[in-house]
Amino acid sequence: MAKDYSGVIVKIDAIAEKIYDDLQQTNIPFLQLSTRTKANIKFDEKLNVWKYGKNTTERSAKSLDGAYMLLRTMYMVDFVKDMINANKSSTLREMYYISEGWDLAKFSSQPESDSLAEDLEVITHCMREDFKLRPEEDGARVIGNVTIEEITRNKTKKKIHCQDDVGDSGYTIPYNVEPEKITFKGADADYIMAIETGGMFDRLVENEFDTSHRAILVHLKGQPARSTRRFMKRLSEEHKLPVLVFTDCDPWSYRIFASVAYGAIKTAHISEYLAIPEAQYLGVTPSDIENYDLPTDKLTKEDISALKSELSDPRFQESFWKNEIKLQLSLGKKSEQQALAKYGLDYVTDAYLPEKLTEMGMMKK
Repeated sequence: MAKDYSGVIVKIDAIAEKIYDDLQQTNIPFLQLSTRTKANIKFDEKLNVWKYGKNTTERSAKSLDGAYMLLRTMYMVDFVKDMINANKSSTLREMYYISEGWDLAKFSSQPESDSLAEDLEVITHCMREDFKLRPEEDGARVIGNVTIEEITRNKTKKKIHCQDDVGDSGYTIPYNVEPEKITFKGADADYIMAIETGGMFDRLVENEFDTSHRAILVHLKGQPARSTRRFMKRLSEEHKLPVLVFTDCDPWSYRIFASVAYGAIKTAHISEYLAIPEAQYLGVTPSDIENYDLPTDKLTKEDISALKSELSDPRFQESFWKNEIKLQLSLGKKSEQQALAKYGLDYVTDAYLPEKLTEMGMMKK
């Protein structure tokens, strides 16, 4: 089923109309949007995710920089509308280079153009995918007993079983995972395990953990792409599957979990589409460093600062996180998933994960 973009066009046209009306009435043009900072993140009890609060900021032509930003916004709105009408899409990188032809409106760096695309999402309450904009990077990998029906390049439907129809690298998640692109035709598993590192994902695949423990394995590739988070959320909701997050034991990995469970600061405006509030942290934890006598590295100054920051981060206010972060600061150590190889290549699948899953009630003793 083809996506209807008419509502998206109405919303982006409204941005241009707002600026035009300001000029017609001899007012200084401006656009208002939520302040995208940690201080403006509030817990939405209805949605059970972290979203932007009531603080707002203005993009105004009162300053030269503000006027340039509004000019870039108009060019981007026009570019998005042209893509939708032509049934084309663009990577964020391509849009940055296309802006070279926008004269005074060209961007000085790609982060600047990426940030403006996010501003458009905040203003319109649409997602980047609605604008036909896609990331540059490849999607994450999936292996498990789940059947996906995907619309191919020639517009036909193809069913893919993510064990029988894929190689060791698994099924690659596309940038667009909405129902008009993929549907889940069946999933026979007990949970989804989101795994930070490629090495650990490959270890679990080689040891056939997906079949022996009825797991759907997803390689997050570090900080997960939006399509990966959306894929897991849809699969979790549509097939009633819990999500477990398995990462390294460091503050940056905890933020990976937080982005999966509660949403990231830069995408808090669409947390209800991406976040999985029921997601649980599996490990590796600071307690595991002690309980399993894991090899460690010393915390850096940056690690310590990040951990202290997380103590006041609204996404880490549960007693579990408070206790684990304080323990890690007292230990002064961090560890990796693959430190479990100290006890052999099969230890993670034969001992560590079964023990942790049993503690979490995902396996019977």
